[in-house]
Amino acid sequence: MTGKELFYIAEAHFNGMLAGDGAFTKRCHKWLEDATGAKKALLTHSCTAALEMAALLADIKPGDEVIMPSYTFVSTANAFVLRGGIPVFVDVRKDTMNLDEKLVEAAITSRTRAIVPVHYAGVACEMDTIMDIARRHNLLVIEDAAQGMLSTYKGRMLGGIGDLGAYSFHETKNVVSGEGGALLVNTPAYGVRAEIIREKGTDRSRFFRGEVDKYTWQEAGSSFLPGELIAAFLWAQLLEAQEITQQRLDVWNRYHQLLAPLEQQGVLRRPIVPDACRHNAHMYYVLLAPQTDRSAVLAHLKSHGINAVFHYVPLHSSPAGLRYARVHGDLPVTTDQAERLVRLPLWVGLAHDQQDLIVDALREILLR
Repeated sequence: MTGKELFYIAEAHFNGMLAGDGAFTKRCHKWLEDATGAKKALLTHSCTAALEMAALLADIKPGDEVIMPSYTFVSTANAFVLRGGIPVFVDVRKDTMNLDEKLVEAAITSRTRAIVPVHYAGVACEMDTIMDIARRHNLLVIEDAAQGMLSTYKGRMLGGIGDLGAYSFHETKNVVSGEGGALLVNTPAYGVRAEIIREKGTDRSRFFRGEVDKYTWQEAGSSFLPGELIAAFLWAQLLEAQEITQQRLDVWNRYHQLLAPLEQQGVLRRPIVPDACRHNAHMYYVLLAPQTDRSAVLAHLKSHGINAVFHYVPLHSSPAGLRYARVHGDLPVTTDQAERLVRLPLWVGLAHDQQDLIVDALREILLR
């Protein structure tokens, strides 16, 4: 916590409005719009909800295809599967673990409706190429920027580049509200519908602004609003977002320096950030050398009180992925690097001696 979360929660309680879209929600919307350049920002109760809203806005129908990486969280695919859509999994790049933009165009068919780049670890996908492909094929671009808060691509904030973007404020992210998310609407034509879908399919928001004399059911929607206490907590975090990011970058950069000798010795590879990207230090991961026993490495770190973990099981190899999706190509990079990736502890306030302990333990097992 930054220190002011409980103060703002108490203020929200004193204001007497605990449902969504109160004063704190409006402050958060304005902050996000100013920071990202989005035409409209709408808080949601999760990034999953924001992606589900995006699928509704995209009018995904049964049989429609959506291109995305297999190396992502299940929500990226679930949002479209719920509409009857078919995720089409494309391999990732070796350097960033992001959707390989060079493979996207070949995966497009007459049923393709959208491309969903996922900005892994807060490092941007190659958005110029992806946007160009989308425009030439009349496709939507929906950014899964769950991990991308305050990261940029060529100076533009992630989530604010595609037609739509989705943020996460889950407690595992950089800026948090426990559970929470936001939909960023960057194409103005989707703004009114986004409000309607978020408000159970009604024009309730327009009614409260005095634009209509009553609100009614307009189209299919659901209840995607977070409560005002969640927004109050988030507001405290947003006010400190730059400082949170800088402190995380300090930890990330120190890891990067400490682990350089192990990379030079060939036992691991450090993360790579392309020049066009400014990342937010969402996570620090390493890729172990091929043939390294990752389970043994994790067990060794655990024996030293270090909770290092692997990350996603690629969706194309999961039971639901086999049932609902199709794969474009063999995904060799996804399969290989998913089995070698290890995430190291990273949080605001991680002390130097703790980092030294982590790196020493990693060195001990890898150079054994």
